[in-house]
Amino acid sequence: MGCSCWPGSSSKRSTNKNISKNNSSNKSKPHAQTQASSEDELKVGACETVTKEKVAKDDQLSVDVKKLNLDDEISKDGKANKRAQAFTFEELTAATGNFQSDCFLGSGGFGKVYKGFLEQTNQAVAIKRLDRNGLQGIKEFVVEVLTLSMVEHPNLVKLIGFCAEGDQRLLVYEYMPLGSLENHLYDLPPGQKPLDWNTRMKIAAGAAKGLEYLHVKLDPPIIYRDLKCSNILLGEGYHPKLSDFGLAKVGPSGDKTHVSTRVMGTYGYCAPDYAMTGQLTFKSDIYSFGVVLLELITGRKAIDNARERGEQNLVAWARPMFKDRKNFSRMVDPLLQGQYPVRGLYQALAIAAMCVQEQPNMRPAVSDVVMALNYLASQKYDLTIMSTAPERACHHRQ
Repeated sequence: MGCSCWPGSSSKRSTNKNISKNNSSNKSKPHAQTQASSEDELKVGACETVTKEKVAKDDQLSVDVKKLNLDDEISKDGKANKRAQAFTFEELTAATGNFQSDCFLGSGGFGKVYKGFLEQTNQAVAIKRLDRNGLQGIKEFVVEVLTLSMVEHPNLVKLIGFCAEGDQRLLVYEYMPLGSLENHLYDLPPGQKPLDWNTRMKIAAGAAKGLEYLHVKLDPPIIYRDLKCSNILLGEGYHPKLSDFGLAKVGPSGDKTHVSTRVMGTYGYCAPDYAMTGQLTFKSDIYSFGVVLLELITGRKAIDNARERGEQNLVAWARPMFKDRKNFSRMVDPLLQGQYPVRGLYQALAIAAMCVQEQPNMRPAVSDVVMALNYLASQKYDLTIMSTAPERACHHRQ
């Protein structure tokens, strides 16, 4: 999406003006001290001004952490937020041309998202601005900053920085030019090509790798808790990255099997065991991943109230279909127009079926899911060959 909002004044220039004003005001004050001590005072005053401005940019986040008692929410050592850059509200206003409409990318539970441009780094970014009347608030903002400041992986969106100034809360991410997976599965505009089978498996495998990093390779490990199509962003070449970590939670450790917490997430993706008991486990994320994989395979939404009553909930519709292979070709997205490998379809549906098991202990570990999907993603289907499935003639949405 084009955005003509790049011009804006640099905050560095305004900072220098403030320092100059302070210096000149100090010079005009009468002192009974020597000239040398006056010069020293000027130097100290200027340094203090710079220091205060720098501290002010970071300080509000620390206040939020203390107010919400989040010191142990993500980082045990309190150092997580040091890798995220603090921006002033003025800088982000300039980056978006005062949040003008042609920079608007979309909106979610956190608030509106704008495309921006950081002149100092010559970089396009996505800027989320917290809606104070929205579904998420300061806690989710702080958790997002703390979580993404301590992670780094090719399949996780990169947090460039944040703004916590007064009552303003904004998040600055790397810009993902292809938007979310949701934009490429549903309600496609005329002329937009549907995702082919190979791309769908590539996206599934990449998203699983991001989840594996959170579950297995981080210390402490993190439960994502909000895995869904709209939170999988796509870069060049449809490279997937997980985003939106406001609901993330440190996973159980030692002898603990779960974390007891208020039920949060999105209806249709939330594991039934978590929804009923409030006991959050790593297998809760696996269930959500299974729903996403089903969406990739079927082209159906997790919850679609426009469908007939028995087909509105994707998992409830799919479970009986898993029992007979004759149903499998009926489950595949008609927009693929029969261009998919039959064996690959069976294997992908088998993975999805295991992930959405009602009993959490029956769901696979994320590393097993990654291994299976890596294999499927490596088996490139020749898109010039039509599938031999007899049902391939059905090209309209079921």
